[in-house]
Amino acid sequence: MRKIGENIRFYRERAKLTAAELALKIRVGTGTIEKYEAGVQTPDMQTILKISTVLDVPASELLESVASTSNAAGLDPELEQLIEEVGIKRAKLILRKAKEYTDEDFLNVMQVLYEKKYSAQ
Repeated sequence: MRKIGENIRFYRERAKLTAAELALKIRVGTGTIEKYEAGVQTPDMQTILKISTVLDVPASELLESVASTSNAAGLDPELEQLIEEVGIKRAKLILRKAKEYTDEDFLNVMQVLYEKKYSAQ
């Protein structure tokens, strides 16, 4: 799942344009394009429309995966990253088991896991 910056880079590369060429065509600095693509800065709607025109891509495609990944479920970004790293299957298993425990039980389980991992070294 890509975010808007990744979409801009994908469609820019598909159009065989450099960041400098795209910047020139939409009248922004090259650094601005680099910030968009790195996810440091998000373009405003007017700029998105300019980018979509230059890249010959509907603006909705630049924004499409942003809507599906922008915490539509209200998930914390760190939690989303952890689920991606652990894998959905393992994350579901862990969460199903975790909800069966009280806070105290859960802390005890975490302590056992910690001891298991670090006492063996």
